[in-house]
Amino acid sequence: MPFYRQVGEVPHKRHTAFRKPGGGLYAEELMGVEGFSADSALLYHSGMPTAIVDAVAVAEDRGALTPNHPLKPRHFKTPELKFGGSADAVTDRRRLFGNADVTIGFVVATAPSPLYRNAAGDELFYVQGGTASFETIYGVLEAADGDYVVIPTSCTYRVVPHGEVRLYVLEARGHIGPPKRYLSAKGQFLEHSPYCERDLRGPSAPLVVDGSDVDVLVRHRAGLTRYTYATHPFDVVGWDGCLYPWAFNIDDFEPITGRVHQPPPVHQTFEGPNFVVCSFCPRKVDYHEDSIPVPYNHANVDSDELMFYVRGNYEARRGSGIGIGSLSLHPSGFTHGPQPGAAEASIGAEFFDETAVMVDTFAPLELGEAASATEDESYAWSWSGRGPGA
Repeated sequence: MPFYRQVGEVPHKRHTAFRKPGGGLYAEELMGVEGFSADSALLYHSGMPTAIVDAVAVAEDRGALTPNHPLKPRHFKTPELKFGGSADAVTDRRRLFGNADVTIGFVVATAPSPLYRNAAGDELFYVQGGTASFETIYGVLEAADGDYVVIPTSCTYRVVPHGEVRLYVLEARGHIGPPKRYLSAKGQFLEHSPYCERDLRGPSAPLVVDGSDVDVLVRHRAGLTRYTYATHPFDVVGWDGCLYPWAFNIDDFEPITGRVHQPPPVHQTFEGPNFVVCSFCPRKVDYHEDSIPVPYNHANVDSDELMFYVRGNYEARRGSGIGIGSLSLHPSGFTHGPQPGAAEASIGAEFFDETAVMVDTFAPLELGEAASATEDESYAWSWSGRGPGA
């Protein structure tokens, strides 16, 4: 992250003796990206973060990924996904889409997850409804409807729902952060950024839990391993640095508008390895007297566009079957745009009450089992009103 935080107790100097009340040393853990050449945090554990007593390979079957072939625009309905009465946010995610850069899933969680660490990349959660505590080695983040939560690579955490929480989850093969064009050379948000440091939340106090022989499920590039640790990983008494889990709410994203329709990059919120995430928020729309506020037809020749509709009414696709909880996939190679009649109907509009999360990937998205289970097969023909052969 672009700014420094200190939480709990840390010594005056790094890598110097920091003693427990009984006299022994706290164990340092430097967590950093790009080796020792980029952002990092220094954590102080009561136990040894290296002390494992067991390691077991864990089988996993997320189902096959299926190419989008024949190439079609597609519509999926997440409210139709079924989850058991004790689903958790880690082991019960259902995979919607994926490629070599990102896996996109969804879960309706009601039970605490196991302790988990994704060592293959950062994770980005969007809370579509409900509330949950994200307990991490850095402390706790409370999350509610509309929150984005970024969990950095190799951060041990668990998700504790308060009732039912609906989570849209991106698992990157790399790191997720604010677009570089929003940041100064020294990492401060610039004036043209649609959000800034004041909008962000990080852990504010340590989370210390006693325990021994504690299991942690670890995702790595070869699969899943369950470690058993001699002491509980939540034993950090203090940390500081610029790498930590953080959250901010989509309602704190400030839309950028103009006299005529603005392209999707003005909505960009995050960037990851070969993908971006955008936030479409309620906003005043284009104010030229002849402006057409809905998007023009467009062919994104280098990207697949995946839109998750989370609140309000998305004007451009009104009448296509899109609703709250829908996902539309408009792939590279298909020209897409507003529903017939939407352009004319939007002229003179002053405000759009819509909230959506868009993921654009620069490699094709393939379909997971959860997408195949919830597809609206009629969507591809919604621009013409005619099915195959009609």
